[in-house]
Amino acid sequence: MLDNLDKKIIAVMQDDFPLVAEPYQELAARIGISEDELLTKLNNYQKAGKLRKMGAVLKHREIGYAANALCAWIVPETRLDEVGRLMSGCKAVTHCYARIPQPEWPYNFYTMLHAHTRDECKALALKLAQMAGLDSYTLLFSTREWKKTSMNYFPEYANGEWPE
Repeated sequence: MLDNLDKKIIAVMQDDFPLVAEPYQELAARIGISEDELLTKLNNYQKAGKLRKMGAVLKHREIGYAANALCAWIVPETRLDEVGRLMSGCKAVTHCYARIPQPEWPYNFYTMLHAHTRDECKALALKLAQMAGLDSYTLLFSTREWKKTSMNYFPEYANGEWPE
């Protein structure tokens, strides 16, 4: 379970990363702890599997990945774990999840694919289909983006205002 300090740390780590010589020191100062304490907490989150990674978030369209498709697959229920492991191991797949199929929509497995062109996306989907031994899928290409953001956890702790 997370305590108030954990929530403060998560809130500041979701904000823009300071581009200064000692960014962790600055982040620690925002929440009133030492840099060592912050780094220890972050290491502990990672060891416990609570923190997956920290990294740059790029606007993929602006760096040339203009073709993005949600690929919907029909995967036999008995193969979901196998196919999930296989597809989630592919670097070009950014999201990978199963959902319950509907009578008019039989697809039960989804991957988000990113490439420079639609042809590259189609080739990637074909490669994944061949690797997984699947033949029923459809590509739903993005045509416009209204919003794309990460989840913002503990917004009540953002901007240095800490509820007690």
